Amino acid sequence: MSAFVIAMVVVLGVNTVLWSLVGLGRAMFAFFTRHRYRRWPKQRSRVEAGSVAVLIAAHNEQLVIARTIRSAYALVPHGNVFVVSDGSTDGTVRAAVEAGARVMDLSRNRGKAGALTVGITHFNLADSFEVVMLLDADTVLAPDYLATGLPYFDDPTVVAVAGRATTLTEPQPRNRVGRFLVAYRERFYVVIQYLIKYGQAARPINVVSIVPGFASMYRARILADIDIAAPGLAIEDFNMTFEVHAKRLGRIAFRPQSAIASTQDPDTFADYRKQLHRWTLGFWQTVRRHGLHFGAFWAALGLYILELVVSSVVLLMLVPLFIVSCVATIWFDSTGTELAGVGQIAETFPPLAIALGVFIPDYLLTIFTVFVTGRPRYLLLGLGFPFMRVVDATICLRSLAQALLATTVAPAGAWKSPVRRPPVTAGARRQL
Repeated sequence: MSAFVIAMVVVLGVNTVLWSLVGLGRAMFAFFTRHRYRRWPKQRSRVEAGSVAVLIAAHNEQLVIARTIRSAYALVPHGNVFVVSDGSTDGTVRAAVEAGARVMDLSRNRGKAGALTVGITHFNLADSFEVVMLLDADTVLAPDYLATGLPYFDDPTVVAVAGRATTLTEPQPRNRVGRFLVAYRERFYVVIQYLIKYGQAARPINVVSIVPGFASMYRARILADIDIAAPGLAIEDFNMTFEVHAKRLGRIAFRPQSAIASTQDPDTFADYRKQLHRWTLGFWQTVRRHGLHFGAFWAALGLYILELVVSSVVLLMLVPLFIVSCVATIWFDSTGTELAGVGQIAETFPPLAIALGVFIPDYLLTIFTVFVTGRPRYLLLGLGFPFMRVVDATICLRSLAQALLATTVAPAGAWKSPVRRPPVTAGARRQL
């Protein structure tokens, strides 16, 4: 029983349970009090679409950037979309210009954070617009992105609106492995955003740990107070969020039904591993840069860090423990004697208890994802998701060691986008 409980706690997580309960309380409060944000999709925001600038930093994104720009221009006036081509060597600049964006072409690859900083300054976005949306080149905005997201800025305490990420289903991944990886990433989005971030964004709490850079909005006036291109960071969005909390710039708003956008997730294991390593490394680097302080956000962050490290270590330890326990159990069943030195392990940590302790809570998360997304095929794919948790834990601890052992603070590094899937054209869709 102890092995089953340990595995359950490691896989499901204290943070997931805690913030799910807070989120449930937030939803119940909204339901019974008919809080105004339930009517926001139907009401007009004080902030107009014309006051929103869309800034895209891109590196070799010729296959997808035109589609992204078109989705932005469906929401904002012509001339409000700005692209910084960060040392692109393909047709990114031409594609962006032809799509109608205002483009700045950097000859040197500075990294996303550096490109954003240059773009904000060059186009004078902080002084010319009320809201700046940071958008990745592979992201497609939902038609009601602004209608559901801008009303949050009617609250003067709100300085950022975190976009809700979903995975693009078209173009489809290239093979079964790709479909598996994209489905796993979609489950990650659902769990983080519905079961954790929604509770963290409750008005009196305000401990959201990331405003994702793929498609989120900032009140323009606070951008000057944020050190976007801080040195030594692999990614910028964790640091920008930490800056909001550290400098007490205001509240971060998030709701799963608001500011929705779809992004193209990696469909090869190599690209998945590289992207996740970049994300986790950026997180640990940001934690190292800011440290921990007093306050609700830092307390929530400390709890998350503690659980992330402990659960990753324990999950990796469960793998050899499960193997040894299986061997000891098979040996005992075959010979009737305990295998010297490991017989007690199988008795204390039965392989079935470990397997069920990992699989049951993990599969419950998959069932919840199916309920949210309406994609029953995830029920079959979800049988393999526990193995990906081991991969994630390995990457997490490796990037932690890399962040802690770094002795120098290097400038923000160059970046490389994963291999993109070109959008399906109307002609190709008819052929399918």
